[in-house]
Amino acid sequence: MPVTTTLSVDCGGGGIKAAVLDPEGSIVSRAVRTPTPYPLPPDKLVATIAALADQLPGADRVTVGMPGMIRHGVVIETPHYITRDGPRSRVLPELKEAWARFDMARAVTQRLGIPSLVLNDAEVAGCGVVTGHGYEMIVTLGTGLGNAVFDNGILAPHVEVSQGPVRWGLTYDDYIGEHERLRLGDAHWSRRVRRVVDALRPMYVWDRLYLGGGNSRRITALQLGKMGEDVVVVPNEAGMTGGARCWEMTRR
Repeated sequence: MPVTTTLSVDCGGGGIKAAVLDPEGSIVSRAVRTPTPYPLPPDKLVATIAALADQLPGADRVTVGMPGMIRHGVVIETPHYITRDGPRSRVLPELKEAWARFDMARAVTQRLGIPSLVLNDAEVAGCGVVTGHGYEMIVTLGTGLGNAVFDNGILAPHVEVSQGPVRWGLTYDDYIGEHERLRLGDAHWSRRVRRVVDALRPMYVWDRLYLGGGNSRRITALQLGKMGEDVVVVPNEAGMTGGARCWEMTRR
């Protein structure tokens, strides 16, 4: 019986990674990475993905996870790729216009010649860690905050929590993004993460919350212990390995 392989691409604010996965989500090739190039119009991101794919074995399909509001493979809004130099730099109006309603799935399919699935990057990570039982949520901590919700293993419509207001006119991205972790230090930043978890809990009433992304491992044991047994830290690699499972967990 033929085995379906997936090219999984994790597009972040600072780097873009790719690897080929088997049906269970295990990496069967070496992973390749390149810094995220800025400024980054859509055609440059597609070309960057193609260049990474050229370094890897051929695959039957491709999953792309990227920041922002993605609906049915179409980019509604993306926070970092509309800027001149990356996160927290000046927004370029021409890039904002270029990305609005850009059909990323169609562009990737045409460039690589294989079926594509384009999701928010936290949604892909969630597919890599959820059990498929109950109401599960993932919050990823990296350049900013990502999130996704699953009901019995089916991905729910996306809500861009990162752009919600917290306090002092700040969004969640502003409040616990990487720039604030560097400014505050891990201990103070971890307290902020706990406050965010406490604020989201009555809104989502999850059965389990997963904390992923590159900065989840920086949460102090003291603050993690205060979050409760229903909060679990998961490896950052989920943003890559979820690329196989998400084909069976999404409504298309």
